[in-house]
Amino acid sequence: MRAIVIEELGGPEVLKQAERPSPVPGPGEIRVDITAAGVNFMDTGTRRFGPPDGGVPLVPGVEGAGRVSALGPGVSGFAVGDRVAWVYAYGSYAEQIVLPAAMAVPLPASIPDEVAAGIMMQGLTAHHFVTEAAPVRPGDVTLVHAAAGGLGQQLTQLIKRRGGTVIGLVSREAKAEVARAAGADHVLVSTGDRFVEDVEKLTGGEGVHTVYDGGGETTFRASLSVTRRHGTVLYYGPLIGRSPVVTLRELPNSVKVCYPVFRDHIPTREALLAHTAEIFGLIGTGRLKVSIGERYPLAEAARAHRDLESRATTGKLLLLPRPE
Repeated sequence: MRAIVIEELGGPEVLKQAERPSPVPGPGEIRVDITAAGVNFMDTGTRRFGPPDGGVPLVPGVEGAGRVSALGPGVSGFAVGDRVAWVYAYGSYAEQIVLPAAMAVPLPASIPDEVAAGIMMQGLTAHHFVTEAAPVRPGDVTLVHAAAGGLGQQLTQLIKRRGGTVIGLVSREAKAEVARAAGADHVLVSTGDRFVEDVEKLTGGEGVHTVYDGGGETTFRASLSVTRRHGTVLYYGPLIGRSPVVTLRELPNSVKVCYPVFRDHIPTREALLAHTAEIFGLIGTGRLKVSIGERYPLAEAARAHRDLESRATTGKLLLLPRPE
């Protein structure tokens, strides 16, 4: 099978296509023929720094969708030919992957493979943010960084469904309409910390209830400054530049800072099935839309990473290992 292999850490150029043996599932595992794999910012961090619990060589990518092609001993609940999706299974930049059956989610007929591959990481992340990490209440005013990106669009839609107001930040004017189409009430074109004055004007000087900040150190303190008393800053940008270092006395207005860990949303298989079922239900009824920004052949994984890091893209980026 073909796979993207990282032999050494570095820039996008280290993503090389190689031939590897077809993997064989062990006890409790399934093999999936991958039709679409999601490209995430965390993949660029893996490429530069390695995975949290391993080194190189490795096949990057943690989410995707496809069809079960083999079952390991002891697997029940799945059959060869079933359509499934997964998240947090390294090795997704490939034509095939072996993963624990407990990490796979059955796909309803109403959810295409590309949509599933585009929603698993970002959809579950957005769902975690607005329902558990900082639950959005009707009337809450929120600030969403990178509002035209895949995660930003999911956040915006879910915040609006819960009765919140969204101020969306985008890096260039060409992205503004994408953020508006997702439901943002106000869109600001801003880079770095330039948004502070405009957000203060929009909120009458009170600030926002919650900030969703994936911008890293360059935006963190500005996000703090526009958070109202007892508000929350959700920081999820550890792979974008250096992480901010603050002392407790720097936190104004009794604000709360949260680093929401993705796995806390799906600590059990039951939680994974429950949350994905809710998200798939919203998509299936047209109440949540998944925007696919670009599709790339597997061999062009390096180009996908360059495009993602350029901040010129909108929506979800996908690799298609088995194009029709």
